[in-house]
Amino acid sequence: MKLLARVLDLLQSANVPHALIGAGAMAVHAVSRATLDFDLLVADRSLLDPQRWGELSGGNVLVEVRRGDSEDPLAGVVRIRETGARSVDVIVGRDAWQDGIIRHAERLTVGELVIPVVRTADLILLKLFAGGSQDAWDIEELLSAADREAVTSEVEQKLRELPPDCAALWRQIQEGRRR
Repeated sequence: MKLLARVLDLLQSANVPHALIGAGAMAVHAVSRATLDFDLLVADRSLLDPQRWGELSGGNVLVEVRRGDSEDPLAGVVRIRETGARSVDVIVGRDAWQDGIIRHAERLTVGELVIPVVRTADLILLKLFAGGSQDAWDIEELLSAADREAVTSEVEQKLRELPPDCAALWRQIQEGRRR
């Protein structure tokens, strides 16, 4: 978690709002899934400038910046790797609803670190946006581990902010649950 701590320090010192997402956030919300990295969500596109990562680059640390094109649902991804450590992916969102998810994150203790972590309903929204079969499974697991009724209500209130195919996947998951 030392690499994650260094990335968090860099983001905090630059006043960049961020939140833990992915399998790390799922574990905080009582759903365990194997992962080889930590994922952080940000909305600050200036992080796609490799110079922003200069203090981490070099030695055993490799920083790879990938910008999304106009068809990509994300502005980009910064992958940070260090020999012997779990990598950190900084996911740079492109939409206002993603920025809202970051703002609503709750500061929680993860290991030795205090990290903003996305709320369960917001994690489900991110999973709906990603839209894969693993994401659908993750949503089912998150709903099983949470107050299903309250989380479902919150997801449905925010769902209209996402692309229409997200609502279609949500309906499929809800219908599959009723069978």
